[in-house]
Amino acid sequence: MDLSVTLALSSPTEHGEQLRRRQHSLSELTYARDEDATKLETTRARRMLNVLKRHEDLKERLSRDSDKLIFERLQKEFEAARVAQTEEISIDDEQWNDGLLATIREKVHIEAERKAMVNLANVPTDSQFQSRTTYRIRNKVIYCLDGARIGIQYETFFAGEPCEIYHCVLESKSFLEKMTVTEHTLPFFLPIREVETEHLSSNAIRFIDHLEEILQSYIDRREQVRLIKELYGNQIGELFHSLPYTLIEFTLEDFECKVTVSIRYSDLILTLPSQARVLAWPLRSAKRISAADRRAQPVPSRLSYAESALKTLSLPEAYAEIVLELPRALKQMFYSQESD
Repeated sequence: MDLSVTLALSSPTEHGEQLRRRQHSLSELTYARDEDATKLETTRARRMLNVLKRHEDLKERLSRDSDKLIFERLQKEFEAARVAQTEEISIDDEQWNDGLLATIREKVHIEAERKAMVNLANVPTDSQFQSRTTYRIRNKVIYCLDGARIGIQYETFFAGEPCEIYHCVLESKSFLEKMTVTEHTLPFFLPIREVETEHLSSNAIRFIDHLEEILQSYIDRREQVRLIKELYGNQIGELFHSLPYTLIEFTLEDFECKVTVSIRYSDLILTLPSQARVLAWPLRSAKRISAADRRAQPVPSRLSYAESALKTLSLPEAYAEIVLELPRALKQMFYSQESD
């Protein structure tokens, strides 16, 4: 039955009760909307607080003496190996294979056994083992270290400029046994142990190369964020990111609305986001917003062009594209809302 017919057939008391219930339901709906918005904001704030807490944990961990000692010791050992090298061989992707790695493993074990024999008896030196050969593959260098160990030095870059150098040391009890990671200087939030478990025993080449991909991609994402802060810091309101920079969120508030940007990388080797979400929230003080809209709960609009730019361009390039097209996009958005 139609609501107006129901009200007409009702007594004044029942009519008033129905109106009161209807008004109460609308109030509950408005309250529920506000409560949902509050919950979303609370969840976001809690998540960002967790990110900031992890940053503090990172600072604390980096300041620990044990981590500093490992970093400094490995840095000195790799530098000594570099100085002692007699030859550096540059190899391409085709030459970088299981056969070459097996040769390197065999060499470090034979050298370790020879040194052990020298310590026990007067064994003449062999010029073959006096040479110190290193192998350069793209942006990593393989060193033959003492103690039957293999050292990998990872060199990272951004825009052609060198960034951090990381080290990883592999060791095995014998040539036939599997290798393990004994020491490294990689950031603790990168999953080296998971990569070791997945690849090292079955495909050591894949393990070494995958770590290179993870490290370089991490540097790329980090430096992209640093660059937009450096170039556009005065336009950015809040900026948050996870430790490996696989989640990045920031806001723009220098316009007639508040623009929130959220990008995610589903894999640690990605340098372009797999997901992007850009929302324009009308400001209650904006001139184009009517008095009725100012009182209502603001409804955001998605900026599809901005999401597309973030998925296809580097973050600084995408940012410039977003800001350049934003006035036109906002004008079109407000015009569409006014037409409705």
